[in-house]
Amino acid sequence: MSAIAFLFPGQGSQSVGMGKELASTYPVARQTFDQADAALGFKLSELCFEGPEEKLKLTEITQPAILTVSVAACRVLREKGIHPSFAAGHSLGEYSAHVAAGTLRFEDALRTVSRRGRYMQEAVPVGEGAMAAILGMPLAELIQICAEASQGEVCSPANINSPDQIVISGNARAVGRAAELAKHRGAKRAILLPVSAPFHCSLLQPAQDKMAADLAQLSFHSMQIPIACNVDAKLLSTPEAARDALTLAEAESETRPEVTAFGAADQFLASTTEPKLPISGADLIARRVATGRAVGRALRAFQAQWIDAGFPKEPGTLGRLLEEAVAGLAAQDGTTDEGD
Repeated sequence: MSAIAFLFPGQGSQSVGMGKELASTYPVARQTFDQADAALGFKLSELCFEGPEEKLKLTEITQPAILTVSVAACRVLREKGIHPSFAAGHSLGEYSAHVAAGTLRFEDALRTVSRRGRYMQEAVPVGEGAMAAILGMPLAELIQICAEASQGEVCSPANINSPDQIVISGNARAVGRAAELAKHRGAKRAILLPVSAPFHCSLLQPAQDKMAADLAQLSFHSMQIPIACNVDAKLLSTPEAARDALTLAEAESETRPEVTAFGAADQFLASTTEPKLPISGADLIARRVATGRAVGRALRAFQAQWIDAGFPKEPGTLGRLLEEAVAGLAAQDGTTDEGD
């Protein structure tokens, strides 16, 4: 089996019912949710499976929830014999990647991202901040739009997801003005994201200071696989580098947008010995170059459906795509459902 990269999602990807199908189908996924409930001292699993949505999208709940679903999916894939050679994560997802790499214990990561969410919400109360994904507008033009829309408030690019998709963050009214300006000036779409705080902007400086202190005390362990970090997409291979990168990611979000995992995918392609293809990392997120094309097709089809339809939340969609991806890999590699 050739090299695989796992990419883990960030906030905004949550939905009521997430992980329920995994937990009811795979014992290792159920055990992951039980671990999370015990570590956090409340039934995170019930909030993931049943909601309510308004509580699930509060960042101190969202962050451990997405991390738990991510780790559960990762463990299921590993049981099926699918193991990553590299990993990366989109913002919060970098913590999930470090759990997958063995850098962070699952329980430690849960408690850390829960505090991270609390710090963020304390810095900006619910309703006062917002984020929006702007599709089809160059970064330079979007920077100018943010400056015009600020009007004394904060509004700035936060995540460069790809050349065609940039997320902006800041005060809710300023982000709303920027989204309208972007649409008026030719952006393909401007979509407000379902988040409770304006991540990766200067409004969160108090949270960044607290996280730096927490990360200094957190135990980091030897990495089983390299991680491509958010800030510059460089591959990390030591616990010291991992701590420094996470600390830098929290601090850098005030001063420059994250490159996020599209650059990480390019870094993976540059590092792998697989034959290179004339396409960019933005086209290869979570795609294995050779026999993993089934995963890439399934994820890209879901991504296109999800974005174009305005982030639909149909129950069972993620579970079905996971099963299709696993079945595709097994069919191409001649493996069985039992895995290793």
